[in-house]
Amino acid sequence: MANPTGEQFEITRGGARAVVTEIGAGLRAFEIGGVPYLETFDADAEPPKGAGQVLLPWPNRTKAAQWTYQGEKQELEVTEPSRGNAIHGLTRHREWTLVEHAESAITFEIEVEAQPGWPVPLHARITYDLAPRELTVTHEIRNEGESEIGVGVGTHPYFRIGDLPADELTLTLSATRVRPYLAEAQLPYADEQDVDGTEYDFRAGRLLAGVDLDTAFGGLVASEDGRHHHVLSHGEKRVDVWTGPDFRWVQVFTPGELVGRGRAIAIEPMTCPADALNSRTDLINLAPGTSWAGSWGVHVTP
Repeated sequence: MANPTGEQFEITRGGARAVVTEIGAGLRAFEIGGVPYLETFDADAEPPKGAGQVLLPWPNRTKAAQWTYQGEKQELEVTEPSRGNAIHGLTRHREWTLVEHAESAITFEIEVEAQPGWPVPLHARITYDLAPRELTVTHEIRNEGESEIGVGVGTHPYFRIGDLPADELTLTLSATRVRPYLAEAQLPYADEQDVDGTEYDFRAGRLLAGVDLDTAFGGLVASEDGRHHHVLSHGEKRVDVWTGPDFRWVQVFTPGELVGRGRAIAIEPMTCPADALNSRTDLINLAPGTSWAGSWGVHVTP
């Protein structure tokens, strides 16, 4: 049986190490000094619950796998049969082409062809770049078609701090708005809400024990450096998931079991929320021949 993630590519710098997969160009491992800061999985295994995958040209779900483009109904493949949705884009199970592999950085690219449900071809690149205590991920998308198209991008990493249980970690988000999900369809309500006075207010940090989330957060507030910062911490130990200005949403998902370690914590940078192909919320509009680039990353304080 073929390896579901293809060839594995390692990059290192100082004590930092990351592993990126050929299929999906996903992030399978990230550690510093041998301490893991990302939930990983076996090299010959399917990424559990989307672990580390790149989500484009839309993240999360498109309701009923349908949307409208220039007045014409588009029908995507139903990739979440239990709910009838199309989930996490078109590239996470495809082989990406290696462009450059240096000691501490690696770049892949892929062509997204025009196809049923997606009418405009795209060219996409992703670069993973290590610093001694940081990993930066840069996404690039170019419209290869003859008409404008709105796109979105996201990723699906599950973060950890060594072997500490998830329930002992504190989560801090720079989010002022939230879109709680409808449990049946796993799609958001029509309008986001203020987090003030709700269980979704993580601005001051909250211990994750007893917290169950599969939730889209928006209204992100940038710090003085122009970035949004979402932090997992335990005492002085911190995993800072930062996102650039175009990553206006973050999905937080806390499944009960992932890879045998109990609860996991996905902090998913996204440029747009679920079902954005229908709502048009925060889509990146690309005219023919134009490109977009945006970055996010993770910085570790030991």
